[in-house]
Amino acid sequence: MLADSHAHLDDHAFDADRTEVLQRARDAGIEQLVIPAVDAASWARIRELCSTHPRSLFPAYGLHPLYLHQHAPGDVDALLSWCGANAAVAIGEIGLDFHLGELDPALQRDYFARQLAVARALDLPVIVHARQALEEVILTLRRHAGVRGVVHSFSGSEEQARRLWQLGFLIGIGGPVTYERAQRLRRIVAHMPLEFLLLESDAPDQPDAGHRGQRNEPARVAEVLRCVAALRGKPEHAVAAATAANTRRLFRLPAPGHT
Repeated sequence: MLADSHAHLDDHAFDADRTEVLQRARDAGIEQLVIPAVDAASWARIRELCSTHPRSLFPAYGLHPLYLHQHAPGDVDALLSWCGANAAVAIGEIGLDFHLGELDPALQRDYFARQLAVARALDLPVIVHARQALEEVILTLRRHAGVRGVVHSFSGSEEQARRLWQLGFLIGIGGPVTYERAQRLRRIVAHMPLEFLLLESDAPDQPDAGHRGQRNEPARVAEVLRCVAALRGKPEHAVAAATAANTRRLFRLPAPGHT
């Protein structure tokens, strides 16, 4: 049994074959998927999608930094109200992205800090995006003591990973680890404490090396599992069971097959 801790299954890239994508995920052994939001407009769409698969799809709601221009000043207050009225397993996807210079860093910081406060108020974990901003993300998380969560698509150093673990944060690993050039990431994954590891697809983005340039989908988490198990020299079933248990623990998911 596998879990995909991060899949944008509501994305319009899946509009034509979402049912088939979900079936392929089930066929690959993926029984639970966390579906994070990117903007306020996606919240209702994700709620509807997850309500049709209540035992396998679980919603997270948040405001992604890359969609900064789509956010409105009242969206964080709306997020608090929305999550108070609708079940959520996390606040996310939130964070900082300094890769694109036109996205106001000060405004990103404001949205990030306010959403961390929402997570703490609701006692929900956070799903954090950190691109060319990991050091600041770690410092920000440290200032918001008591917030737990995952830094998804981790691409930092071993020292940064260790500091996240000290804060109680997990790291999400997906397709990038399957590329042989990702030597630093592979070393971290090979030796890290297994209790801090989540597997993810980030579908439709970040496909594994065997599907370079293609639309990614949750079933490909099986390829990530194979790579991680080989790096660690452990049986695939053991890594699958541990990372799925980590996903359930962080997001407080029910046991598979139970409501």
